[in-house]
Amino acid sequence: MRANREGMPAKQIVITWKWVFAHCVRMTQASYFTESGEKTGNFYFIYSRMTKQQQELEKFMEEGGRKFLPSLSVDCVIFGFHDGQLKVLLLKLRHVNKWCLPGGFVLKDEDVADAAVRVLHERADIDKVFLQQFRVFGSPGRSDAGIHRKMMKKDGLHPSSDHWIFQRFVTIGYYALVEFSEVNPLPDNFSDDCGWWDIDELPPLMMDHRDILECALESLRSHLNYHPIGYNLLPRVFTMPQLQRLYETILGKKLDRRNFQRKMLAYGILKKLRETKRGTAHKSPYQYSFDLVKYHKALKDGLKGGW
Repeated sequence: MRANREGMPAKQIVITWKWVFAHCVRMTQASYFTESGEKTGNFYFIYSRMTKQQQELEKFMEEGGRKFLPSLSVDCVIFGFHDGQLKVLLLKLRHVNKWCLPGGFVLKDEDVADAAVRVLHERADIDKVFLQQFRVFGSPGRSDAGIHRKMMKKDGLHPSSDHWIFQRFVTIGYYALVEFSEVNPLPDNFSDDCGWWDIDELPPLMMDHRDILECALESLRSHLNYHPIGYNLLPRVFTMPQLQRLYETILGKKLDRRNFQRKMLAYGILKKLRETKRGTAHKSPYQYSFDLVKYHKALKDGLKGGW
């Protein structure tokens, strides 16, 4: 007879079909909760959701070779700004303790930029954003078939070694600027979580995704020297200190308050509003909004003077 942890003989348990049936009924009726106490549903609902996700994954794996361009993908670095911090949207891979950038494959009849817009819509539930292509990543060793093979195996899938998902992929990098409060993060078939991370506190990333992210940040900083930033990252109405904090966070350095304000006003892309922001400890700062006509003209023509 098997012993329990205390060394005492364990009680013999007789399992009958009636006990199994009753236990299954209790499982389907039981409710499950997240760590924060939010109800997620009963066992049957959770099982059905997992089964549906697996079915979608199987369909994706089967049809992908016919739908997508071979060996080409897009990866999107989605930047947001919240509580004075620059953040990036990341996905948590299923069955693997790594995170990744939102990405996807390019349909055979699809423009590459449209593929990036589609990824943004599927992962962040947003459509109108600032999107900028910044680099192509094509190192021969960048693709890691082992990660996908491990995830497939955990889901009960065993594709052949020459399956399209295991091919070498060249990826085109895009960065997007979004208003934090308007984003609804959504996982994909390969992930079980999607959320914001501070740019200075990143988790382990798969393959070369950290390199892609750092390259996107460098491109954003370079962009900041010649084009306006803020319309897609800040609320519609903001203060000059909020705008300065955004620039400082992206650039990674402090800026002189007076010089910053003088330069931003000289660009002519801001509209000073009559109302001030109340509830601050010091003198209520003036509020501003972007003059969208002049802002978009500056995006097209550029600005003079860097930071």
